Amino acid sequence: MQDKAPTLNVALVQTNLYWKDRTANLAMLEEKIMNLEKEVDLIVLPEMFSTGFTMDADEVAEPMNFTTTKWMKQLAKQMKSVVTGSLVIKEDGLFFNRLLWVSPNGKVDWYDKRHLFRMAEEDAYYAMGINRKVFVCKGWRILPQVCYDLRFPVWSRNRNEGGNLEYDLAVYVASWPSPRISAWDILLKARAIENLSYSVGVNRIGLDGNSIPYSGHSGAYNYKGEKLSFSKDEEVILFVALDYACLMEFRKKFPAWMDADDFHLK
Repeated sequence: MQDKAPTLNVALVQTNLYWKDRTANLAMLEEKIMNLEKEVDLIVLPEMFSTGFTMDADEVAEPMNFTTTKWMKQLAKQMKSVVTGSLVIKEDGLFFNRLLWVSPNGKVDWYDKRHLFRMAEEDAYYAMGINRKVFVCKGWRILPQVCYDLRFPVWSRNRNEGGNLEYDLAVYVASWPSPRISAWDILLKARAIENLSYSVGVNRIGLDGNSIPYSGHSGAYNYKGEKLSFSKDEEVILFVALDYACLMEFRKKFPAWMDADDFHLK
């Protein structure tokens, strides 16, 4: 286990995306990230950041350790930061909406989206993830989630493991449309409050190739649901510094997690 950094510095990249154009998206994102004004530990990109949220999986998918994975590796190495976001991966004949977690040392971890958005028939094109993951960055334990996962509190429940909570920060990457943006705002706060953890969410902006609008509302919230950083519909990189001592102090003073119901996921 890494020594825990007292502060975790996070960059949330809120941007429009080029429709199903990997080359253009990677070039655009690289320019933004290489010109960051601050040093950060974690860089968070939106859901399907290389293509936009599409059901044309066969057209845009790539295998692991191909173009986008290698791009993320190089970026993480150059920025000395973990880089994360989801993209379309083809593996064993199946398509996954897969969040990659790429460390500066070149290690690649991943989480496959569990809850597939049936209203867009995502479940007809992509395979459901079955494993919940917790990653580590500078000693901080971080739960990765993808978009529609946000609506399902059991999947993100911060479990009591031997007298300690499982994670310190939940990260949500999304393509969350404007008509339902109020739910996004409310649920990001709720997940922070109910899990006594920090919660950050990155959503895209602009119109996609299906003329679906996105209005951002990327943000960061503390364990009390208080807003630490937020932006509506604009191209922006948000910076937030998360304080571990404050998190631990609040959990000690308000140990609601000790009264949580015990259960096991199937």
